[in-house]
Amino acid sequence: MTRPPLRVEHAGDRSVVTLDRPEVRNAIDQATVDALHAVCAELEREPRILLLAGSGGVFASGADIAELRDRRAADARRAINQAVFTRIRALPMPVIAALDGYALGGGAELAYAADLRIATPTLKIGNPETGLGIIAAAGATWRLPAIVGDARAAEMLLTGRILDADEALSWGLVSALHPADDLLPAAHALADRIARNDPLATRYTKQVLRAEPRDQPSLVNELQAELFESPEKIRRMTAFLERRAR
Repeated sequence: MTRPPLRVEHAGDRSVVTLDRPEVRNAIDQATVDALHAVCAELEREPRILLLAGSGGVFASGADIAELRDRRAADARRAINQAVFTRIRALPMPVIAALDGYALGGGAELAYAADLRIATPTLKIGNPETGLGIIAAAGATWRLPAIVGDARAAEMLLTGRILDADEALSWGLVSALHPADDLLPAAHALADRIARNDPLATRYTKQVLRAEPRDQPSLVNELQAELFESPEKIRRMTAFLERRAR
């Protein structure tokens, strides 16, 4: 019996998805892509915070080269990995990537699709695709510049430079480093902080962050107008004023 490529755990306000192909350093194959689409479908129906991790001390070493070598032009136009990473990016609630060890190629692009990234000191992250005769085509060319800036993204993508954990932290590619044993608890702590806030306000904040800059002012006004009429806004602000008055 073939083992599923993902371990999926749903718990209340969050889901934990662990890439689980340690024999190939969690390389992302078609089965992994299909399983990620299934997770997205569930989280689109019932929004929850998503925590992404990898098994065996590795996040994801990249796309499965054995499959990638056999793909042709029609496969490229199907945007196999790009489509599922775009779907992950668009999930209603925040996505947290907990990065341990290698996050390379498609694994890095999966991490770039997350809203928040934390890592262990063993992180190695980057995009060596041009050395394999292809482009980083699943989001790196537009998401990485938004994260680290145009100049640094160009250096990474054109040279294939792999960043270590300290470099990734200093470049703003990850927001914090934690020992391996503390990585998932730290991801849960971030999720706990998010979960204490109003879920609708959180969803709307993510929606504005992901919008085109030219659309953000009008969008934020419309979403804020809706929130101003929300009973949850009244409840939370009343509770704040009552605590302050004590």
